[in-house]
Amino acid sequence: MALVEELSPIESFDLGVYLVGSVEMTRLNESFLRHQGSTDVITFDYSETSTNTSRRSNPPIVLHGETFVCVDEAIRQARKFKTTWQSEVTRYLVHGLLHLQGHDDVQPAARRKMKLKENQLLRKLARQLDLAKISARHK
Repeated sequence: MALVEELSPIESFDLGVYLVGSVEMTRLNESFLRHQGSTDVITFDYSETSTNTSRRSNPPIVLHGETFVCVDEAIRQARKFKTTWQSEVTRYLVHGLLHLQGHDDVQPAARRKMKLKENQLLRKLARQLDLAKISARHK
C-alpha cells in the first residue's frame, strides 16, 4: 500500500478499510463516539500504544486499526469542493491513517498540523499514482 509506505517508520500493519453509506456511518458515530448524524471518516485504533500519550513524539512501528469511510459524505463533499468523490475517499483514508499514527484534530493547532500532513501525503500520492485516471474511469 503506497500510503502506508509514506508513513514512516512503519514495520507492519493490520488495517481494515470499510466503505459505508450514511446510515451505517450514523450508527457507528452515534454508538461509538456519541455524536449525532453521519460523518466522513471514523478510525478505531487497536494498537497496544493507542493510549500512550508520548505516541506523537515516538511514532508507532505497527499500525493496527479500522477506518470506516462514508461514501455518501464523500459524494456530498466532492460537490461542495468541486472535486471527485474518489479524491474525497482518498483524503478520508489518509486522515484515518494519520489518526492511527497518533495525530489528533480536536484542538485547532493540532488540526492545522494534521491538515498540513494530510495535504503533504495527498500530494505525494498524486505523484505516485494517477488518481485523476482512476477518478475518470468511475464517474
